[in-house]
Amino acid sequence: MLQQTGRIGRGPSFSGSNMEPMLQGCMVLDYTGRMGWLAGRLLADLGAEVTKFEAQGADVSSADWRALNVNKRLVRVDPADPDGRRALDQYAATADILIATPATADEADLYDYARLSAVNKRLIVVAITPFGLTGPKTGWQATDIEIMAAGGAMALAGEPDGAPLRVSATQSYAWAGSQAAVGALMALAARWRTGRGQRVVVSAQSAVITALSHAPTFVDMLGITPTRAGAYMTGRSVTGAKYRVFWPCRDGYINFIVYGGAAGRRTNEQLVAWMRERGFDLGPLGDIDWARFTPTGASQAEVDSMELPIGRFIGSLTKREFLEEAHRREMLGYPVSNTADIAADPQLEARGFWQDLPGPDGTERHCGCFVVVDGVRPPLVRPADDTGKIRRQARET
Repeated sequence: MLQQTGRIGRGPSFSGSNMEPMLQGCMVLDYTGRMGWLAGRLLADLGAEVTKFEAQGADVSSADWRALNVNKRLVRVDPADPDGRRALDQYAATADILIATPATADEADLYDYARLSAVNKRLIVVAITPFGLTGPKTGWQATDIEIMAAGGAMALAGEPDGAPLRVSATQSYAWAGSQAAVGALMALAARWRTGRGQRVVVSAQSAVITALSHAPTFVDMLGITPTRAGAYMTGRSVTGAKYRVFWPCRDGYINFIVYGGAAGRRTNEQLVAWMRERGFDLGPLGDIDWARFTPTGASQAEVDSMELPIGRFIGSLTKREFLEEAHRREMLGYPVSNTADIAADPQLEARGFWQDLPGPDGTERHCGCFVVVDGVRPPLVRPADDTGKIRRQARET
């Protein structure tokens, strides 16, 4: 049996700085599976003392596990075992936040808020599941691709005549984990006023739907249900015209769209000036009064005639050429970065975003903490298995 003696876990150390982590002293118990790993990581980045619990024999060697559980302390204990359940209650007695991803009715009972709040009335319990803890789908399990489908995101991704698509990396887990972290922080803020904890329930399906908040407005305002549009954006014109968003260039793709309003006027005028300086045929672009232009009333034929010369021009550029000149001209638009672009991004490098830590096969690069507070980015701490230490503490007491 494991016994807690004082606070366990540790937040990032801000050595060389007078600043303290924002969540210093906040103790978080992380009993999550893959769907909830990011929630604990975000709280750890903010300085919380996060302890990640894994059953004996659980595989913690994957790149996903190492990336999303950095800054946490690892303790091997299975809450499904009798000793593990007693240990869970002991940890919960002085913890601030408990995050779990209950997969069965028994696990939901294990992390039941009424039971745990009887142990610690200040405890905040965050439950992350595919569909929530109420309703006809309570207890249903789902993978990322199923959650993305159930949340409607796949209906909007892909070519118009093709199959629905998902993002290559797991995205629903990121939405659920980030909203769980926000929910935990909101409950923590409420506890400062009331002195009591509460239960926060996150449905991954609902988290994905929230990411599509723009889609319902198309139905309300235009009576159009958005569908897959590939590299184009719909809903910008009352005529149903679609606008290109992703443009092929010499070494990849550029994100750019013909805008209206003040921001669009500046961008469109500078684009035309840039094309003219390069000697490109402007076509109908040269005759447009951008101060009066609005994308909402353009027909598809008008949009196509504008985009034809733009496509030829963007196709002549590299991503770096577009970025540097668009920045100089104060234009909207950005290159579509791939993994190699992100790894070599001078902005991330200048801000000290990356941090190297020991890995199973040598040094490995991690995404750093997502915040910079008072000019300091909290350093990362590689997860350490403290099960033996906790067991020794239990024997000593």
